[in-house]
Amino acid sequence: MKDELGLYYFPDLQDRTTRMYVRETASGEIEFRLWMEKQPEVWERHPWISYDVITKANALYEQERDSKQKPLELYDLTLAKALLETDQTAN
Repeated sequence: MKDELGLYYFPDLQDRTTRMYVRETASGEIEFRLWMEKQPEVWERHPWISYDVITKANALYEQERDSKQKPLELYDLTLAKALLETDQTAN
């Protein structure tokens, strides 16, 4: 999907108030940025983040926490690539 902020998908299909935006840099790197209707400050406080940085942060998170949470599940690289490809062929 696409709006004035860019291409996005819903990281939780049950929650339409949270969106994950995706973009591709000139160097081909895919970046993500979270938007939350109930917490608009999240968009302002958190810049675009590359998937490489996300996976490194996730590895540290898993080492430091004994948790069943999987933060990496919010960032769907396969879906992001599909969105970007579909958008390129539509233009």
